[in-house]
Amino acid sequence: MNEKLLSRRLQVVASYLPRGAHFADIGSDHAYLPCYVCLKDPSAVAIAGELNDGPYQSAKKEVEANNLTNRISVRKGDGLSVLSSDEVEQVVIAGMGGTLITNILETGKSKLTRVSRLVVQPNVDAKSLRRWLADNGYRITAEEILEEAGHIYEVVVADKQSAGEQIKYTDKEIYFGPYLLKEKNDPFKRKWIEEKAKKEYVREEMNKAVTPDTKKIAVLEQEIQWIEEVLQNE
Repeated sequence: MNEKLLSRRLQVVASYLPRGAHFADIGSDHAYLPCYVCLKDPSAVAIAGELNDGPYQSAKKEVEANNLTNRISVRKGDGLSVLSSDEVEQVVIAGMGGTLITNILETGKSKLTRVSRLVVQPNVDAKSLRRWLADNGYRITAEEILEEAGHIYEVVVADKQSAGEQIKYTDKEIYFGPYLLKEKNDPFKRKWIEEKAKKEYVREEMNKAVTPDTKKIAVLEQEIQWIEEVLQNE
């Protein structure tokens, strides 16, 4: 497999899998990521899950083309239903909305008993995913935000909390990301400048309504204020 086939976004995701990973990639996009990881690490083993037949067949062809059928199992099914209990130690879910990733994790919670690490890359709504992780015994251990081909992506890495560990995140940390909030790199700033402009536009439009939704406007006001504070405090 040509490494150039794998986007920088997915190379960042792959970098958070340990040597000798035994992982599942849910919504595997031609199984590019499992092939990339298994070619670089002869001790890695993977499951590539796909919901629809077209992507499932594409993933099978990619695995066969790379002579990895003995180490990558391509399975067709919805979310974590492709896994048996205690089958993998890491789960990757990349390139979907945060709400959808959250639903996949919530629905398949029983398959996560042995999973020590989740590596997720939500295209939107990372905050709902961070909230789920915090509420379900996972500690956020790394985050990256990067820009590729005009899009800004967030990668969130979470490890299972040890017994008795209680990690608390502020609403602001859930919203922006505890690690991203500390680093505030250029893609982070660009993302939140754009988000602020969108929210200000929505607020203006909502204020024009005959009976404005005061609760929703108050939430927007709070979010705009947070963004202003975060961008000012350099």
